Amino acid sequence: MAGFRDHRYFRELAALNLPSDDFAVAGSGPLYARGWIDDPRDIDVIARGEAWRTVCRIGSLTRAPISGSAQVSLFHGHLEFFDEWFPPRWRATTLIDEADVIDGVRFVRLEVVEATKRMLRRPRDLAQLAVMAARRRPRH
Repeated sequence: MAGFRDHRYFRELAALNLPSDDFAVAGSGPLYARGWIDDPRDIDVIARGEAWRTVCRIGSLTRAPISGSAQVSLFHGHLEFFDEWFPPRWRATTLIDEADVIDGVRFVRLEVVEATKRMLRRPRDLAQLAVMAARRRPRH
């Protein structure tokens, strides 16, 4: 598999030139970056500060249907930016500050990805939970 940065959606994210300390990739993005899934449907991004202000200037602000967070969709929905991630359960600032950094990009921690997918329980979430569980099992 090529590096995650080669994927079109991550190239679109990079083209925005957002401050790297002001956003973290959530949803399935952390699994894709680790090579655990083949292709993300889209890229969910939690943003704050200048990153959030930048995407708000580019796109239209709406409300996320599931979480109620403020949302900006860019690149025909390939990138979905959120000001919070399932409030009040998680705070954007904490998720960004505590994110794992892979090749210079922040990704929310796997515990948050897992908890989110357990909460949503859509078919793709259940499939990705199975992948995460298989990755945690010790190999003999």
